[in-house]
Amino acid sequence: MSEGNGTAADALVRQLESYGVEYVFGTCGHTNIALLDAIGRSGIEFVIARHEQTAAHAADGYARATGRPGVLLTHVGPGMLNAVTGVATAALDSVPLVAIAGDIPSYMHGRHPHQEINLHADADQTAVYRPFVKRAWHVRRAEDLPRFTERAFWTATSGRPGAVLLNVPMDLFSRPLPADSAGAYPLVGHATRPGLTEADADRIAALLTGAERPLIYLGGGLGGDAGRRALLDLAEHLDIPVAHSLMAKGALPDEHPLVLGMTGFWGLEVTNDYARDADVVLAIATRFAETDASSWDPAYTWNFPPSRLIQIDIDPAEIGRNYPVEIGVVADAAIAVPAIAGAVRRRHPDRVSRPDLRERIHKARTELFAASAERGRSDAFPLRPERILADLRAALPADAVLVTDVGWNKNGVAQCYPLPAQGRFITPGGASTMGFGPAAALGVQLAQPDRVVVALVGDGGMSAQLPAVPMAVERGLPVIFLVMNNRAHGTISDLQSTYFGRSYGCDFVDPDGRPYSPDFAAYGRACGADGHLIAEPDELGAALRTAIQRRRPAVLDVPMVNEPVPTPGHWNIKDIYRGVFER
Repeated sequence: MSEGNGTAADALVRQLESYGVEYVFGTCGHTNIALLDAIGRSGIEFVIARHEQTAAHAADGYARATGRPGVLLTHVGPGMLNAVTGVATAALDSVPLVAIAGDIPSYMHGRHPHQEINLHADADQTAVYRPFVKRAWHVRRAEDLPRFTERAFWTATSGRPGAVLLNVPMDLFSRPLPADSAGAYPLVGHATRPGLTEADADRIAALLTGAERPLIYLGGGLGGDAGRRALLDLAEHLDIPVAHSLMAKGALPDEHPLVLGMTGFWGLEVTNDYARDADVVLAIATRFAETDASSWDPAYTWNFPPSRLIQIDIDPAEIGRNYPVEIGVVADAAIAVPAIAGAVRRRHPDRVSRPDLRERIHKARTELFAASAERGRSDAFPLRPERILADLRAALPADAVLVTDVGWNKNGVAQCYPLPAQGRFITPGGASTMGFGPAAALGVQLAQPDRVVVALVGDGGMSAQLPAVPMAVERGLPVIFLVMNNRAHGTISDLQSTYFGRSYGCDFVDPDGRPYSPDFAAYGRACGADGHLIAEPDELGAALRTAIQRRRPAVLDVPMVNEPVPTPGHWNIKDIYRGVFER
């Protein structure tokens, strides 16, 4: 790359390098090959995908594993549209992702050139992303590209993280731009994030120390080890139990004696009961999602008032969105929690002891894990889902990463899989996207090459992202794709059977009506991965140990019976199916 004048594509790549970008995920097209050419002459690697949704989920997984923004490159029209689901998944889970899309030539605006999205507006593909990205920029001059790029990375990572779109007409990539323009907009490394005032910390401490049945409710937005250590210090000092949302699974060790587990639809009865009866709730970095709140029905999980709510979130829009607050603070949870812990110790230096509560939690959690383990000892074949989880837990190293899809693999793990303290659980929460797991696992493995990464998915999710397997082979990523194969969209099939008396349109069958599913193990071998078709109960553990030892991409096709995840909480859709409507 010359040191004098180059193209806007050259300048953009230099700017990405200066921002620490290691990988760009995406697909090629006639509108982005000028940028691809510049990437090919840089230290950045382009991770080619066979489908744009695969690329988006992989960039998302990389961002979740590293904490740095994932970067996605797409083509005009259908290419950019194919990525919508993946970008929206990242957006709804507050994952920093910068999507760069090539667009039609700027001078062909309004003429409806090849692949333009143009039925109701000319050259306005940014409108497709505006409902869910934090900001969308349409570049109209090459000179604006460096400034917009800095804004895109800043916006994706500041405040509540999320996805952004940088839309670039293809001709602008090839226009001349001074090479030094790449350094004109350096990215600020560390922004000042909002914290708690001493007065607010003391007000919160007063409520917590004066409560009889306090509860800490943790969402997925508490990042960093320091914040988690402070949270444990706060909980242990006042002996306050901690419940968590789906997205916070693993933020605190499952075996900790104060961890109540997940609330809501899939939460334990004891967890929902304690949440409903708590007199003071400190909610940290959570949006009180419907499934975590039993459809906001006060008879099941949360009851505000009379419970008093302290809500801390970096996004002001979340404060009081679903429940009235007594104290609402816009702050970075990682800064706020240590401040609260310090204020509590100043106000109440002596530790509080609630041995009966700890015993109640221990009993409930022990019974949960023991009952799941007991069901997991079954030698029935096809395997019960909890047998699959038990064999997985026994085979995996403690620091393995589970990247799940939707269904038993997500909800069952969140509910009854004892995740080791060193482990990691990554799942699509906001959109609950089928197909997330296989592709996101690629980005996680690329970010953390020395860890064992398992994509725990159903046959529906695996079918949705078949391109993930050849992508793993091409990149040499030793992801283990474990397919829990019940030959159905099992969760919905069970739901329909329960409320409508039969399952229709949810189960995969051949022309003779027999259950059908592809041989995913054979597909894996066809792609160049290892493939294991599990035919007997004891074969799963052996196949897992082989896959872990070989460190190659591997597909494990595991026949599974279709049985529902236990649902102690409530979901309003059941009332809809029963014809019970409340205003």
